[in-house]
Order: sequence, then C-alpha cells, then structure tokens
Amino acid sequence: MKVCVFGAGAIGGYMGAKLCTTDTEVTLIARGPHLEAMQTHGLRLIEGGAETTLHPRAVASAEEAGPQDYVIISLKAHSVPMVVDVMQPLFGPDTAIIWAVNGVPWWYFHACGGEHDGRRLESVDPGGVQWTGLKPERAIGCVVYPACEVPEPGVIEHIAGDRFTLGEPGGEKTERIEAFSKAMIAAGLKAPVRPRIRDEIWVKLWGNLCFNPISALTHATLDVIATEPGTRALARNMMVEAQTIGEKLGVKFPVSVDKRIDGAAAVGAHKTSMLQDLERERPMEIDALITAVQEMGQLTETPTPHIDAILALIQQRAESAGLYTRPPAD
Repeated sequence: MKVCVFGAGAIGGYMGAKLCTTDTEVTLIARGPHLEAMQTHGLRLIEGGAETTLHPRAVASAEEAGPQDYVIISLKAHSVPMVVDVMQPLFGPDTAIIWAVNGVPWWYFHACGGEHDGRRLESVDPGGVQWTGLKPERAIGCVVYPACEVPEPGVIEHIAGDRFTLGEPGGEKTERIEAFSKAMIAAGLKAPVRPRIRDEIWVKLWGNLCFNPISALTHATLDVIATEPGTRALARNMMVEAQTIGEKLGVKFPVSVDKRIDGAAAVGAHKTSMLQDLERERPMEIDALITAVQEMGQLTETPTPHIDAILALIQQRAESAGLYTRPPAD
C-alpha cells in the first residue's frame, strides 16, 4: 500500500510516522527546514515520553512522490484550493483521498442523498476548485481527534488522542476504507469505520464553531469559556443554531449541547487552534469552521443570529491582523 501525506505537519506527520511502523510505503511531502531535517536525520516521533526515529520517504513535490493508493490531506482547509493543481501527479485512477481536515468538508453533499445531493459549498470551495480537481468520489472522511505539535523541524510530538474516525460519504464499507482502517490499526491507532461520518463531523464542528472564535476574540481558554456564564450562554446559543441546521440535514447528535460544553470544560486551560494561530500570526481557519455553517443555515432557511454576529467579529479581527481573506461574495 502506497500512502502519501500532503502537508506533513503535526497531524499529517503523526499519521505518516505511525504508518511507517507497518509495511506501508509512506511518502511525506513537506518543505523548508522541516523537509530538510527529515531528509537528513529522519522523522523523530516523541510519544509517551519516548522518542523514535523513522525514515519515511520525504520529498518536496507531488511529481517526486508519483501516483499513490491513498493521499492524506492534512492541511488547513483554506490552504487546499491553492494546491489542487500541484497535487495532480499523486492521483491515479483508483487513488483515494483521506480528508483529515477540520470543519465542513468541500465534499459534504456528495453521495448524501436527498434534495441537496451534489451541492457545492462556496464558502469552503470557491468556484468548485476542489470538487473539480480532487473529485468527490475520491474522498474518504476522517475526523481527527489527536493533538500533536511540531516543536522543531523534523520532530512530531504527540500530545494526546489516537482516534481517526473514517467514513465513506455514502456510508458504504468499501474495500478501500477497510484496507486503510486496517493499516491505521496495525500502526497502533484507532480507526473505526462509521456509516454516518457526517454525524461525527458535526460533533467536532459543534464545539469548534463556537469555542474557536470566542477564544480568539477573548483570549480565554476552554475551561473559562465553558464555565463563565456569559460565554457559556453564547457558545450554547451558537450550538443550538448549528444543531438545528444539522438536524434539518439529517444529522443525529449523540450528546446534548450541555454535555458537549461540559466536555470542553473538562479539557482544562487549553488554547484553541484559532487562538494559537492568532497569537503566532498564522492564517486563521474561519470559513470551514463557521462561514460554512452560516451558508448551510441559509440553505436550510435557519436563522443564525448568534453565529452571524460572532462570524462578523472574528472575520474583522482576523482581517485587521492580516490573517484572513473573506470568501468572494455571491
């Protein structure tokens, strides 16, 4: 099995490193000092207090990597459209894409059935660049739960979590998804195959769409946001709006809003990824986490006053910091 990780940062690097412990042929595509370090010294994985050096093939381009059986895309959602063209050499007639990206995926309405089947989301896929260039039939959903960091070039540090939930957009248990799941399990990871991957996407998105922007606006950690009455109420209202949208689209939420918020509080004094991006002056991931939910609200004729207000504030905050560009207006 040939697996390529396009964007071998924290999560992609971790997946690639773990797969290297199996008989999977792993190629990592990276750039700059991170690529140079992996090519010179190998990929160092720090996990559970132990350090292991692995030696995946590390290259700078898709041309060097060549056609793959699976391509793991683990970039921030907003950065994918601009690299669709350069990824093309990775794709053969049967290549599958493991979409290990946070937020609402561009393929969300592929093979979903019902009135919205085949609809494209402009907020996450302007002009249909990904739908056309990556092709939705290649996509396999992957909800990422681990937390990892890149403390220095060529080093992946695993912080917590080992589950990557997988699902075909149409819900089938195909040979390709079963094979990839088995490879991940052989690597010591949890990789369950679920028939309703959109339910899993929404449970994670549910928290991200409110906790991320509220934290970036207030600089508060999860435990504070989820327990301070004002921000907890705001997060709850956003989540209720999102749940209404999701349920109109056929999503089943396995936990209550309050239980989901309590789960976030239990994480403790954690800075969300959006707050970390703001502090480190990195592009902020807004559209896949919030704008897409607003778009789906409009699609389902669901009022989203709290989501709309927070989206307007975080867009303005991110734009003023030079870390975000709004999607094109209709």
